[in-house]
Amino acid sequence: MIVDAWIQHPTPTFLAHDMFASLRKWMGLDSVDAIPELPVGFTLGAMDAAHVDKAVLSAWWGPQGPLLPNAVVADALRAHPDRFIGACSVDLRRPMAAVRELRRCVEEDGFRAVRMLPWLWELPPDDRRYYPIYAACVDLGVPFCLQVGHTGPLMPSEPGRPIPYLDRVALDFPELVIVGGHIGYPWTTEMIALATKYDNVYIDTSAYKPSRYPPELVQFMQRHGRRKVLFGSNWPMIQPAQCLAQVDQLGLDDEARTLFLGGNAARVFGA
Repeated sequence: MIVDAWIQHPTPTFLAHDMFASLRKWMGLDSVDAIPELPVGFTLGAMDAAHVDKAVLSAWWGPQGPLLPNAVVADALRAHPDRFIGACSVDLRRPMAAVRELRRCVEEDGFRAVRMLPWLWELPPDDRRYYPIYAACVDLGVPFCLQVGHTGPLMPSEPGRPIPYLDRVALDFPELVIVGGHIGYPWTTEMIALATKYDNVYIDTSAYKPSRYPPELVQFMQRHGRRKVLFGSNWPMIQPAQCLAQVDQLGLDDEARTLFLGGNAARVFGA
């Protein structure tokens, strides 16, 4: 089984945001007006082309409100429960409302994770406003997913540095399952250190093709970190098929390859 740990369905509202100008260029969209309304089958087609069995489909919420609403992801979950794992997002400015929305998404709509982007809020993950969300995740038994490393959009990268920010969170919430997406570059070694130090900290490789994985990450996947790294593409930024076409370059043995492509994600997300 292949599980993609981070994708988005590219809605017009999502793609029209200024921060995604480079993404529109990669997708061949000349202007905001050229963005079509794409059916969820468009995303399923990308998964099918890569032989991806399931994917963690993400909502986005930022300081200006939902960029990719939980309701859009919930509709996809209801239509294709065998293909999508839902990752909701919540309003960090209103912690109690965020906790209520997280509970609703998990208990009523079947979401299995929450995803937040610290760079989008310009707040590192040890900020006090995240802490009610962490407590709710532990109580509900769902992972907290976030971006680590530098930002593609033109926003400050410091909130994505794993140490000291994510280190403090893992210390304060030892029961919290944490998935750091986008490898953590240029602080990949810091992210590897956290995944080694804490039983419940994982890395996903979204936003990078295998040819661009740092050597230290590849060595980690080959050896003692084989149970700590999840495959991810970050569709529509990168096509899953483009990533999977390069997996043989990693030199993984059969066990490490199976765990990377789906086994670890199945354990973390209950897929």
